[in-house]
Amino acid sequence: MASSKKLEIKTDDQTPHKWCTSLGEEVFKRFFSQANPTVHKVFGEGSLFSPMLFGKFFDPSDAFPLWEFESDILLSHLRSSVDWSQTDQAYIVKAELPGNGKNSIQVHVDNGKIVEISGQWKQKQRESKATDWRCGHWWEYGFVRRLEIPEDADWKNIEALLHNETTLEIRIPKSLCHNPAQGNAEALNRSSQGVK
Repeated sequence: MASSKKLEIKTDDQTPHKWCTSLGEEVFKRFFSQANPTVHKVFGEGSLFSPMLFGKFFDPSDAFPLWEFESDILLSHLRSSVDWSQTDQAYIVKAELPGNGKNSIQVHVDNGKIVEISGQWKQKQRESKATDWRCGHWWEYGFVRRLEIPEDADWKNIEALLHNETTLEIRIPKSLCHNPAQGNAEALNRSSQGVK
């Protein structure tokens, strides 16, 4: 039986210096060359959090305009557990999450412009717990993917669902005022009712 859980969407997380250490390609190659199977599951081919998700190296902490690309075209040469699409009503991204079904996944919206998906795959040691894991070499403890929110999106009504603790689905509704088809239908409806 499938179970789904609605995640809380946090807004404007003002953690100072969050993601300030960029993940460079050479640093990633050294880190990824570890014989740690968890690292390979979190950052490996097809993961939403892989710097190689889009076919060439791209730091996941940098925002990416995902919905400007067609999923099957951009990922055609990759084996991927990520899918995104859009309908007349919403932008949708679905992704399998790394780990063993015990996810600490968080979804943030920064200034109504970026949706940020992050979580920890390894806990920091106690003596350094005072420092937020996102402020240093964040990839040693967690993962992130930052996506630009399209201009016609209603970011205040974003929904995130976790299915069976393994699959994340994020739905970003489109704004009614930016949807020309919706606006035209509403105008026709008002004019047929004699409303100006």
